[in-house]
Amino acid sequence: MAVCSLCGKASPLISEEIAECGNCIRKNPENALPFAMKAHFKSRKAFELPEKPPKNTDGIPCNMCVNECIIPESGIGYCGLRKNEEGKIVGVSSDRGKLSWYHDPLPTNCVGDWVCPGGTGRGYPKYANTPGPERGYKNLAVFFHACTFNCLFCQNWHFRRETLNPYTTPVSDLVSEIDERTSCVCYFGGDPAAQMTFSIQASRVALERNKGRILRICWETNGAMSGSLLDKMTDIALDSGGCIKFDLKAWDENLHIALTGVTNKRTLENFRRAGEKIEERPSTPLLIASTLLVPGYIDEQEIRRIAKFIASVSPDIPYSLLAFHPHFYMSDLPLTTRAMAYRCLSYAHEEGLKNVRIGNLHLLV
Repeated sequence: MAVCSLCGKASPLISEEIAECGNCIRKNPENALPFAMKAHFKSRKAFELPEKPPKNTDGIPCNMCVNECIIPESGIGYCGLRKNEEGKIVGVSSDRGKLSWYHDPLPTNCVGDWVCPGGTGRGYPKYANTPGPERGYKNLAVFFHACTFNCLFCQNWHFRRETLNPYTTPVSDLVSEIDERTSCVCYFGGDPAAQMTFSIQASRVALERNKGRILRICWETNGAMSGSLLDKMTDIALDSGGCIKFDLKAWDENLHIALTGVTNKRTLENFRRAGEKIEERPSTPLLIASTLLVPGYIDEQEIRRIAKFIASVSPDIPYSLLAFHPHFYMSDLPLTTRAMAYRCLSYAHEEGLKNVRIGNLHLLV
């Protein structure tokens, strides 16, 4: 049980690493955020990653994501993938990336399986191979080894061990893994926002090589990429029958910074931007949202606000509330309670959303 350094409250819903309660972060960010950022700096130093996005005026700008790094000579960007060597950015590119992959039999357990063509048969026969779940087919799950955020509750934190590894993989190696039983590709991680040009290039090559058959392209992301890259991925997902799954981690910007190290402004802007195209393909959802219910931080208040925002884009957007399991620098928090999860479900409906579910039910206590 930790104690909030600001209000003095002791609670099992306070993370010792952050050292403040969720309410103090929202109400007193000027004093709260410096404490939270210490946890971020500590967690990044452990993996030799920059403590914060570099902003060296003599460096080279990278406009791939919300961090908009300006990388100094011999320095690396916040995601750890790009380095300034003698005035040139080297590292990953549209042709080479840091990633791994595996095949999942459909229907799989991705965030969108309850509404997507692979899990339900929606959009058959244009976007699905069968009128129900695509049993007998598979998903190519592509895991990127870097991220543009630094979530202290990261469920896949192990990717940081690979971020600074100099080895990269060409697009051709990934695309060659797609066979006649592969009906969808899903990029996640880490986060694809850090390697968006690679995922776009790989998708275009894959679709060109698999013309005349179903191959859906999906992304699961924090949504922090540049708007121009978002437009390209949205068009690919739209045309192929895929979906874009945004992880909306928090509504309050200060709480988002405390938990992820980064603002959520770009994420919310991009979510609304992608939402402008959902009516172009009403048969299957283009846009899906999810939120991890982090005890003590992502509470009923946050879910109400996030749900209201999603509904303002479209009340038909599917929304998944995910049960939390303690990980990484917030491993001292408890599991999400069943009572809280169902309260959040009710509040999301009250805010106007028509299609909400609770994921990871087995983790609820």
